[in-house]
Amino acid sequence: MDTKNIHDKMKNAILHFEKELSSLRTSRANPKMLDSIFVDAYESKTPINQIGNISTPDASTISIQVWDTGLIKNVETSIIESNLGINPQVDGNIIRLNIPKLSEERRLELSKLASQYSENAKVSIRNIRRDLIEEQKKNKKDNNTPEDEVKKNLDEIQKVTDHYIENIDLITSEKKSEILKV
Repeated sequence: MDTKNIHDKMKNAILHFEKELSSLRTSRANPKMLDSIFVDAYESKTPINQIGNISTPDASTISIQVWDTGLIKNVETSIIESNLGINPQVDGNIIRLNIPKLSEERRLELSKLASQYSENAKVSIRNIRRDLIEEQKKNKKDNNTPEDEVKKNLDEIQKVTDHYIENIDLITSEKKSEILKV
């Protein structure tokens, strides 16, 4: 059994989960909030970070310096249509996003969304575990792998799964406390 393969698959699930969480808005400006926004540019959907420079001049502002001034309107429209709830302010070729403080209601909504992302990541980890267990059972049947070796492999799979589930819980609790912090 290749434990490196197990870790790689589960790490990818964690990375995807962290990317989803980074798109959740907190009270602080974070350029990663814009990662899920795509702009109609050059006859295709282009990630906003490939349209211009994104920076955070202060804790409550994100600025986007658009390289092609003909795309400013498209960038502005994409931000408005996203679910960020932020109205962009255009100033020449720079778009500024002022990040307002979150209401208590919105904080709770984002916290629930973080929990939902967490549960999806756990399901993904459990699906990887299920596939690996089925593979072990198939190997036992096809290759006459000894029972104790299969049992040892199943225990290792469960141990790795538990480790990654705990990791998801830890990441989720950190993100929730960041969201709920006033």
